[in-house]
Amino acid sequence: MASAVEGLAAGAYDGVVAGAVHATADVIRAGLRGLGLSDGITTISAAFYMCLPEPDGRVLTFTDPAVVPEPTPEQMTEAAEAACRARRAIVGDEPRVAFLSYSTHGSAAGPRVDRVREAVERFRARNPELAADGELQADAALVPSIGRSKAPESDVAGAANVLVFPDLDSGNIGYKLVERLAGARALGPILQGFRFALNDLSRGASSADIVDVACITALMSQENQR
Repeated sequence: MASAVEGLAAGAYDGVVAGAVHATADVIRAGLRGLGLSDGITTISAAFYMCLPEPDGRVLTFTDPAVVPEPTPEQMTEAAEAACRARRAIVGDEPRVAFLSYSTHGSAAGPRVDRVREAVERFRARNPELAADGELQADAALVPSIGRSKAPESDVAGAANVLVFPDLDSGNIGYKLVERLAGARALGPILQGFRFALNDLSRGASSADIVDVACITALMSQENQR
């Protein structure tokens, strides 16, 4: 794996897919040593692309379900920014970002809600051109009727396609529930924040999983070359 990462940094490859026989932590360490971080990024994060079955058919970005256990507001902001850049390359639509919580626009209070609110403020200040809102409960972020009821002035509620989870527990549990109970196809984990396209696989990845992540890596590499 180390030689492949070195080749990626040297321009011999456009992207690398690893992880089939290595833990995610090993892949990330190799990337940090051999590639470095993108401009403005201080922490690597990850995302899953959740492809919901028909008749819904939506593709949702879940970040971060794989790397940072207790993200700071700055780390949540960086994960959201990286997810937006990747989504434009991978899905090709305009990101609509919901920062998730157990509260919607002040319906509850507490330090964890405050942390999400700070992340939203940071994200909006740095990315005024992107649609973003929070704190939002998951149903308010995804269901139009509930979004109109709980957050009627929001331009994201009910229509979010990038979901920023407040911690690793909720992100990891959330993507597995959607995958197993809703029948969604989970593509990833897609690593975010490296200077070049380096992605991970589950050590239980199927051949179809490998093809999916390789295709995503190719799209990410094209975006990096622009």
